[in-house]
This record gives sequence, C-alpha cells and structure tokens, in this order.
Amino acid sequence: MFIRRESFRQFIKFYPVVSSLIAINLIVYILTILPIVGNSIFYLGMSVNYLIADGQWWRVITSIFIHGGFFHVLFNMFSLFLFGPEMEKIAGKVRFLTIYFIAGILGNVVTFVSYNGMYASVGASGAIFGIFGAFAALVYYTRRTMPQLKQIIMPIIIISVIISFIQPNINIASHLGGLVTGFILGLTYFSPKHIISWRKK
Repeated sequence: MFIRRESFRQFIKFYPVVSSLIAINLIVYILTILPIVGNSIFYLGMSVNYLIADGQWWRVITSIFIHGGFFHVLFNMFSLFLFGPEMEKIAGKVRFLTIYFIAGILGNVVTFVSYNGMYASVGASGAIFGIFGAFAALVYYTRRTMPQLKQIIMPIIIISVIISFIQPNINIASHLGGLVTGFILGLTYFSPKHIISWRKK
C-alpha cells in the first residue's frame, strides 16, 4: 500500500498534487538557504505566536512550507512521498488538498493557542499528520470489511504520535491538531453515503 513502484514520470502523472506539494516545499527550502535573501524568507514565513497575534495571520499558512534544515524537509517530504499518494488516490485531488491544508493550518492554530507568545515553529508535519488522521477515519469505516487496513495504518499512527512526545523540539500541538483535523475531515469524506455519491458521479 505504501510501497512506491512507479517511475518518476508515472509518479508525477498519477499523483500530481503530492508531486506539486513536494516540489513547492523543496523549492521553498532551497530559497531559505540562499545567501542574503534566505534568512528573510525563513523569518517572514515561519509561525511565531506573538506575530500572529499582532495580525500576521499568513504565518499559519506559510510556515507549512518552511523547514528548519535539510533533514527536517527530507523527513517530511519522504513521509508525504510514502503516505500522500494513496490518500490522493482514495480521496481525490481536491479533498486531499483540503485535508492537507486545513490540517496544517489548524495544527498551527492549535499551536498558537497552546504555547506562549515567543513560541515559533515551521514544517509540514501538521499537514502530514492530517493525512494520518484521514487514514484513521478510513480505518474506522472499513474496520469490518478491511481489518487488514487497521493492521497497517494504526501502528504507523501510534508510533508517529509516540515519537512526537519523546523527540526533542517537536511541535506536539501541531501534530495532534493536524491528526484530529484529518480524522474529522476523513469521517466526513469517507462516510459510506459520500462514497456512494462519489461513485455515482
């Protein structure tokens, strides 16, 4: 399910949204490490609670595309590469985008209300946890018809949540906020009634 066997061209063709998101994140990362302008882009886009409170609301969106280092962007984009395609295929392009962006944004909103004004964060982790949450909703609806899906998905989610608590410098609020948001959206999108209506179109 999460083993990618497509060629580079096939991956882009089959999963255009995931491919575009990975490309945008990598381009933004390259921009942030450029001399002179890199630091300005990084600090203008990162999520900083007191600046958001001061009216710079765009940071809850832009920070989803900002990463704090090579391994940070590599880990997040590898996660998106592994788990994003199946969700894009199941949910469709528009629904996948809404899961990704709404989970990422609300993850940052939860961060804003959970931490003090000096707290700052970057990264796509909240959005990626939104994908995990949507998979959890799918597991809920298919728990009787596809029990093997639970055996694949739930250990990934549980391990990811545990790592969020034990790994230093992790924005736990963003991870949990994204996870819950993705789960709620998944409950809406993957209800049997909505699945039937998709197939009729």
